[in-house]
Amino acid sequence: MNVFTAFAAGLVFGIGLILSGMTDPAKVIGFLDIAGNWDPSLAFVMAGAIAVGVFAFAFARKRGASFFGGAMHLPTRRDVDLRLVLGSVIFGIGWGLAGFCPGPALVASAAGEIKAGLFVLAMLVGMAMFTAAERLSSGAPVSPAD
Repeated sequence: MNVFTAFAAGLVFGIGLILSGMTDPAKVIGFLDIAGNWDPSLAFVMAGAIAVGVFAFAFARKRGASFFGGAMHLPTRRDVDLRLVLGSVIFGIGWGLAGFCPGPALVASAAGEIKAGLFVLAMLVGMAMFTAAERLSSGAPVSPAD
């Protein structure tokens, strides 16, 4: 049942991204172009997502388990550290250069968009490099199978 609900949630999310136009990198870059031909539509999508998220997280915090009995894994850290800031800056630079963030890139690549597929590939390589760097810094062995 969990696989089905995860698929259904992902499908609804993907359809929402397509309908809102967020799988089009030109739309994202238009939002980031505040000095030029600014497109505010992404701000409305973000505001809608934040509004839903605020109520969903408030509801989830009051529950001990998910609707299907799974464990709730809500974030507990609230501090802002250098890793968070640097990660946010790197994410923002990549988002601005490519016009994609992970969710829309996966949806667009599944629709056959070559640039989105390249973005997803670069994202996966970056994730693997981060994991390897974390393991090296902690002294844990690094293997390609991980």
